[in-house]
Amino acid sequence: MRIRLIWVGRTKEPWAREAIEKYSRLIRPYAQLEVVEIKEQKGGPAERDRLVESEGRRILEKASDYVLLDELGKAPGSVDFSGMLRDRARTEFVIGGPWGVSDEIRARADGILSLSNMTLTHDLARVVLMEQIYRGFTIITGKGYHH
Repeated sequence: MRIRLIWVGRTKEPWAREAIEKYSRLIRPYAQLEVVEIKEQKGGPAERDRLVESEGRRILEKASDYVLLDELGKAPGSVDFSGMLRDRARTEFVIGGPWGVSDEIRARADGILSLSNMTLTHDLARVVLMEQIYRGFTIITGKGYHH
């Protein structure tokens, strides 16, 4: 299994970088994992459209058949999420930048998921995604992590 995580911007918080490294190690026995960071464009609300279009072009250079993580997506439970992992030999997840993603990125997505009905910081969303990927693999393999 191959998993590719494509997100806009660097992980800023040290605690989040540590958690991502931890879950990367835990996921390695189950899947080949790649994290791709797309450079975040700087600007304010007046430049939103230009920013998300520019970031979107860079996302599409790296992503092909991907699931978009977005606050407007479906929020699956962990068991349903694990089924999605199980049914794919290769999975790409995309997390946009602070201004979201372009309509093109949303339209091309092979599914749109939400990690929570609450708004999460980008760093926290990355950690939650990594934890759910690990949890998904423990559900698939019957390990005792998920009860």
